[in-house]
Amino acid sequence: MNMNHDMIRNILAAVQRGELDVEQAAGRLQDKGYIDLGHTKFDMHRVTRNGFPEVIYAEGKTPEQVGDIFERLRGESNVLATRVSPEMAEYVLRRCPHVRHNALGRTLASTCEDITPKPGAVAIVTAGTSDLPVAEEARVTCEMFGTRARVFSDVGVAGIHRLFDRLEDIRRADVVIVVAGMEGALASVVGGLVSGPVVAVPTSVGYGAALSGFSALLCMLNSCASGVTVVNIDNGFGAACAACRICSLNK
Repeated sequence: MNMNHDMIRNILAAVQRGELDVEQAAGRLQDKGYIDLGHTKFDMHRVTRNGFPEVIYAEGKTPEQVGDIFERLRGESNVLATRVSPEMAEYVLRRCPHVRHNALGRTLASTCEDITPKPGAVAIVTAGTSDLPVAEEARVTCEMFGTRARVFSDVGVAGIHRLFDRLEDIRRADVVIVVAGMEGALASVVGGLVSGPVVAVPTSVGYGAALSGFSALLCMLNSCASGVTVVNIDNGFGAACAACRICSLNK
């Protein structure tokens, strides 16, 4: 697979800025499709295959490994890391001050090129404030992929009038991501009130019998509302990817 135009432009721009010398640039132009860091092989061609760049799943990696990736890809590729601990974020930011940290969403991001706005808009609806970390992970992911997203927080079924107050705005979105723990009932309610696709995200929020999100997962899978699709527990990133792909069908 050949390098795309943006990759070549990024390398040449890095030479112009003095971040790479000619020999380094020549080495990168001899493209293998991935960058081998020893501990990580970062897939540079994923965006040309499926429209999304590779994203770093930081949980289980060391701060040094994630720092290596951000440092190596500076000026060459936009980079997003999810599930970043506070300690990892502190280390990476010391080493790579150009990186942006979203503490609530547990993400790190850096951009070296403008993100092209994509068609469509996503509404991210949370049952409770405790679901916001997963919702914010979804919002940042949509933003990095160029899709507009807006969070509507704490509109769960325990006070359903709060949902009705925001329903008109939620209905304007092309896709709705519903993030809920406990019994996960909000996904079914929203699925019965909007005409567009609904992507449901069960969260691990809840007391003992919630079983770290398993109860919400089963309830969402058994939803009687039509058009509700379910991703895995706490998978805000996966929900955002699905929503962005659905929105791209409108182009």
